[in-house]
Amino acid sequence: MNGPTTVWLAIGLTAAGCYLLKLLGLLVPAGALERPLVRRLSALLPVALLAALTAQQTFGAGSALVVDARGAGLAAAALALVLRAPFLVVVAAAVVVTAVVRALGG
Repeated sequence: MNGPTTVWLAIGLTAAGCYLLKLLGLLVPAGALERPLVRRLSALLPVALLAALTAQQTFGAGSALVVDARGAGLAAAALALVLRAPFLVVVAAAVVVTAVVRALGG
């Protein structure tokens, strides 16, 4: 079973799984969600996921670990954040540094 049938089956199963997960979340009692530990973890989870996605996209190439111009751009963005630059300046610093390093052959 290859081809479009497999792809559509995977899409359908993924959609059904997402719907069931959402439904399961609605069944959790409100008291369980008000616990301090749950509230703190729910506040930190998006930050951790975003950091993991950023690291994977910056330092991953297939199954290999690479350090290239993207790492320099990330470092520039981190420096701009430490200096409390506005968001657009952070993004611009990352773009400019990445482009310059790539132009220089890095």
